[in-house]
Amino acid sequence: MDSLPEVDDLRLVAAVAATGSIGAAARRLRISQPSASQRLARLERRVGVPLFDRDTQGATPTPAGHELAHQADHILGHLAHAFDSARVAAERARLRVGVFPSLVAEVLPALELILDAELDQYVDHGDRLLAWLAEGTLDAAVIAIAEQVDVAAGLRVHRVGRDRLALLLPPGITVGSGRQPLRDRRVVFATYDAGAETVRRGLIGLGADVHRAATVPTALATGRLRGWPAAVPASAVRDRLPGETVCDLPLAYRIEVSMVLPRRPDQRLADAVPKLRRELGLA
Repeated sequence: MDSLPEVDDLRLVAAVAATGSIGAAARRLRISQPSASQRLARLERRVGVPLFDRDTQGATPTPAGHELAHQADHILGHLAHAFDSARVAAERARLRVGVFPSLVAEVLPALELILDAELDQYVDHGDRLLAWLAEGTLDAAVIAIAEQVDVAAGLRVHRVGRDRLALLLPPGITVGSGRQPLRDRRVVFATYDAGAETVRRGLIGLGADVHRAATVPTALATGRLRGWPAAVPASAVRDRLPGETVCDLPLAYRIEVSMVLPRRPDQRLADAVPKLRRELGLA
């Protein structure tokens, strides 16, 4: 827009106000004095009022000139740091990653370690994370329902790994053998994908009296408090309390953990997928 001052205009006004002389300002800016005088005259015509009172002693800012010089100092100060700020922002760009609640304590610390970056962290159910990713609110979503729901066309599913179900046994608790090793045994369970009903039926088929928990951490806490076996994803029971044991469940059920990214992802996240698989101990 013609009504906006140019950067060179602002530099000239600031220099004349600082030096008290058009000639001194011209030398500071490494331009000729006639050129500085002509530019200042054009600027005053555009502003519509005198900016400096000129005499043989130099140039004194008018009230308008004093205000414009003040504004020029402010604007030029910001401009001086504009490129540096842009470079710093690029270097410190925070990645926005969403994870479902049951695996958040494992995924987010592992990703921050892998990426050597502090993440903006979001925790919610997988379907909502996918919606946020599709609208651009997230840079990545780690979920376990990508194989069980429709994923928006603009998103890409990167398989992190496969988890299995395991049975965490409190101290002194054992299971039987045969086709129903959990007969008459109260078992709390939870899974972090959309297959809870399939898991429930499978445990009943093994003879269990099942109790469904809202989340995997809740299932573990309930089992430990009540002394019940807990059927949960194996990744959740890598750390065990003294006396606890883990055994496999004879269920042909696997959980697919995926990182969902936009079509053009931040390459750091795409490169992190195999490292995250190793950190989580997934197959």
